[in-house]
Amino acid sequence: MDLNVDAAHAAAGGGGGTWLPVVDNLTWLTQYVISEPPVFVRYSRGPYDDAMLGHSRDLEADVLLPGWSVTSLTPEPWWPRPEQDWVSRRIYKYAEIARDSERFPWILKGTVIGRGTDHEPLVVDIIPIARLGAEVLAQAAEHYREHFNAGLGPSG
Repeated sequence: MDLNVDAAHAAAGGGGGTWLPVVDNLTWLTQYVISEPPVFVRYSRGPYDDAMLGHSRDLEADVLLPGWSVTSLTPEPWWPRPEQDWVSRRIYKYAEIARDSERFPWILKGTVIGRGTDHEPLVVDIIPIARLGAEVLAQAAEHYREHFNAGLGPSG
């Protein structure tokens, strides 16, 4: 099995991930990310549904991917700014995936086995850690707006 989900635990929470602990503090999340690398975030209906539905699929190409699409929360070694800048930016930039849907962000550990068609990491051997709560999402958005020139992309 590629995704380590305790079925009894998941079923008790309705399968939607409500059984996962909730992280509501950006500082705590950042400390966890830097102390336990690599850590990823996934926006989906939750670990149990992911395990039942199988790996991610590129809908545009109609291709089943060899793992689940995730975003890395662990800062790259070249990142010169504070770790919290990286974490908040990664959460904020991908939060739109969960807006107005049944999907929510949850953090996990896993083994990277390749890259998807949009260059995202694909992972297997997933271990769910926690859901990202509304408060940490708000903190990440506020931190992003305060520390970045929103809307400007890379140059060169």
